[in-house]
Amino acid sequence: MGKINLNALDEMQYDVLKEIGNIGAGNATTALSQMLSMKMDMSVPKVGLISFKEISNLIGSEEQIVVGILLELEGEINGMMMFFFDIKSAHHLVDVLMQKPIENKSIDNESTDFSEIELSALNEIGNIVAGSYLTAIATLTNMKIVSSVPNLTIDMVGALISVPAIEFGKYGDKLLLIESQFGEMDFVTGYFLLIPDYESYDKILSSLGM
Repeated sequence: MGKINLNALDEMQYDVLKEIGNIGAGNATTALSQMLSMKMDMSVPKVGLISFKEISNLIGSEEQIVVGILLELEGEINGMMMFFFDIKSAHHLVDVLMQKPIENKSIDNESTDFSEIELSALNEIGNIVAGSYLTAIATLTNMKIVSSVPNLTIDMVGALISVPAIEFGKYGDKLLLIESQFGEMDFVTGYFLLIPDYESYDKILSSLGM
């Protein structure tokens, strides 16, 4: 088990983790802008170390349905990455990527029904966004990190969070949450979760001189 105490991070350690979140969110916005061929603005990301129990409340509720993309991390950092879109944001991203005419766009669509091609598009979007965060971490830490093929699931927040909670709850109950809003008029809200094991937290901070 690592030496880090996530309940007692000093200000410099916390700032380093926040900076990873800020750079990752910036990379993700740039990547999405290029993918969708449109200018995308980004709000200042909200970054925090929170418990698994707090995630559902921040996103909405345990019963809220979201699109979740899960990737497992291996290499010099072990753990999981997750990215959530709310349903309206997911429909909006698919509409833009597939260049749907205005009359066919899913305005205020809360339906969880997506076609196979729409699910494929969401998976690719999630892969690019998650990859942007991963690149930020790898570049800042100069570490080699390998991710699994992304696994896309549409389910309740509580059900999706239970996967990393069971796997990494034995190490502690803290993870890095980054909330970003990007797009025209803040159309898209995304939540990125970085869930390293304790030794990986140590490696990240040590690689940055902490």
